[in-house]
Amino acid sequence: MVEYEFRELTFLRDSSRSFVRQTLTDHAEYGHWELVRVRLFWGGIRKVVLRRKIIRVRRTA
Repeated sequence: MVEYEFRELTFLRDSSRSFVRQTLTDHAEYGHWELVRVRLFWGGIRKVVLRRKIIRVRRTA
């Protein structure tokens, strides 16, 4: 069974498209996050949901 950790990011209306793209790229490359959902609300607010696997280490001895 795979477990995920979730993170929600909110970008305001005046955030540039290049800033949003760079932020999401950094989270993907360095934090191993993957994109789940992007929601665009009235007023231009974007809410982005990211997820990554939780890796449990099992004791072998």
